[in-house]
Amino acid sequence: MAFPLFELRDLHVSTDDDKEILKGVNLTIPIGEVHALMGPNGSGKTTLASALLGHRGYRITSGSILFHGEDITEWSTDARGKAGIFLAFQYPEAISGVSVVQFLRQAMSARRGVDVSALEVRFEMLDWMDRLGMDPSFAERYLNEGFSGGEKKRNEVLQLALLNPDFAILDETDSGLDIDALRVVSRGINEVRSINPNLGALLVTHYQRFLDEVHPDKIHILIDGKIIASGGMEIVETLEISGYEGWR
Repeated sequence: MAFPLFELRDLHVSTDDDKEILKGVNLTIPIGEVHALMGPNGSGKTTLASALLGHRGYRITSGSILFHGEDITEWSTDARGKAGIFLAFQYPEAISGVSVVQFLRQAMSARRGVDVSALEVRFEMLDWMDRLGMDPSFAERYLNEGFSGGEKKRNEVLQLALLNPDFAILDETDSGLDIDALRVVSRGINEVRSINPNLGALLVTHYQRFLDEVHPDKIHILIDGKIIASGGMEIVETLEISGYEGWR
């Protein structure tokens, strides 16, 4: 029996102070498909992304998360990452004293289950840094320390390419980017997909221009903690006309 790559079944999530944010989210993403999640501020988009990677600030009170048909609701963040789930944060954290190449070597070794040499990491990095318009000296800089918004987002796509996950959650990777940077990041995501056609992804976004570049297979609208509409690019066209009020 073939299972979907990623599935949410009636997922309810609350904060530590018992405020319910997600109120029964159902979502199925097949292997190789990219889905986009849109919604107004406060609808629960970032809560969903954080909960999917096991963020400690959120509690799953009922429902389940399935990955390749296996219930991973109780798995730790580390276990989910090693199994092949990747999260690109909206606001990536800076880590002083840890260079980009050191971080990637550790992450790639954990993902592959073998020790990856620094030389191998550098070789793979240089190829992708060229594709993403990143200066080679970037590899020696401390992770996200002093990075511009565009550099942080390019670095997230670099990690996505090198870690080769089965499923990626991209939380507003397009936020704060100008048109040129958005195209570079979008092209990087599309290249990762071309190399790994089985990659599935959930893109959390506010912007049609990002979707125009990435071409998701399906778009979902999240309002007040529930997905209330799903479809193709016609969803975005409706948003342009009536905004989210049309679905409230």
